[in-house]
Amino acid sequence: MNQDTNVTEFSPLFDLGTRPQVLSIVLAGGEGKRLMPLTADRAKPAVPFGGPYRLIDFALSNLVNGGYRKIVVLTQYKSHSLDVHVSRTWRLSTILGNYVSSVPAQMRRGRDWFRGSADALFQNMNLIDDERPAYIFVFGADHIYRMDPRQMLDQHIRSGAGVTVAGLRVDRSEANQFGVIDKLADSTQINQFLEKPTDPPGLQDDPDRVLASMGNYVFNTDVLVDALNADAEEPESARDMGGDIIPRLVNDGAAHVYDYTTNVVPGDQEDQRGYWRDVGTLDAYFDAHMDLVQPLPAFSLYNQHWPIFTLGRSLPPAKLVRDGVRSPDVYNTVVSNGAILSGCTVYESVIAPNARVERDATLEGAVLFDGVHVGAGAQLKNTIIDKNVVVPAGTRIGFDLEEDSARFTVSDGGIVAVPKNYKF
Repeated sequence: MNQDTNVTEFSPLFDLGTRPQVLSIVLAGGEGKRLMPLTADRAKPAVPFGGPYRLIDFALSNLVNGGYRKIVVLTQYKSHSLDVHVSRTWRLSTILGNYVSSVPAQMRRGRDWFRGSADALFQNMNLIDDERPAYIFVFGADHIYRMDPRQMLDQHIRSGAGVTVAGLRVDRSEANQFGVIDKLADSTQINQFLEKPTDPPGLQDDPDRVLASMGNYVFNTDVLVDALNADAEEPESARDMGGDIIPRLVNDGAAHVYDYTTNVVPGDQEDQRGYWRDVGTLDAYFDAHMDLVQPLPAFSLYNQHWPIFTLGRSLPPAKLVRDGVRSPDVYNTVVSNGAILSGCTVYESVIAPNARVERDATLEGAVLFDGVHVGAGAQLKNTIIDKNVVVPAGTRIGFDLEEDSARFTVSDGGIVAVPKNYKF
């Protein structure tokens, strides 16, 4: 099926020439402990995904595709590779006043690092003063999804909200993993914000589901500035957006919710609408890759009407080689530029740029990062291998988890992760 045939036109409340001034702030300081060892020497938003991409590319692509091209990226934890990626990749037209700028922690309010997501904004309010926007998007940097932010802002303006929180429909049984939004009946106004509740009220039109916060917000600038200043005066505050700022604005009656399932992205098929993955664990990260490789993927990398942008490198095309008497057997697999697969068997896998898989090797559910070399006859199952690892010929990973756990990280779901530059 052609993934590009279902194009939905969207007419925003404002055309691009008359839309209000917007500043987008992407929170990219996450440590990502649950993604170890992939975050051992890089920030979570810099973790590679889907072959050539980084996690941050998805949030930035949504904003840029939506026409919001004044973007600052707030970084902190092990941010070097993230800063390099942003500076090399996200070069917008400065003649039109567009930019994506990486902003490291600067200790502008004292000698403390960011104490939480709200504190990251509070310490960087000079960016708001410089730009003087009417509205501010605050997006997370490490989720996999497509979203047209124009539609969220348009609802925000129509509703008269001070802040609008993007909400994702999830089963009530999963509510204890999220901040849950309880909204007023027949309204978008938030009645209460529940942090990981065990028995939350269901939706009026879908009692078995709830709206979970996606960590994406749009604020009236004055509302955000006032809330950050007030929060900074609270000694007991954790300085967290979801835990402190949003509940404060809910109590003020200023918070509304945007139902993400109503968002229509050009080029997405009907069954791809509403896709969102929090890839905060190895299991979720691996599962999101498996979503990519299905014949009709839940999330398609091939939607050219709403592309995911990343660094464009000068690499040769991928190559599949008949090695001796054996041709490669490759299916349901994403193969990136510069990769060479020789006389091997590979299925339901994602192969990053410059990876090599030699003859008689078998990959079943493998995620290979840039520069990985899998030797002849090696066998990989449910395995993630970070950059620049050479897997010796005949090596087996993913078949004996007890043996694997002595050398590598093994997730609760049995996914084996081999760290960057590992030497066998």
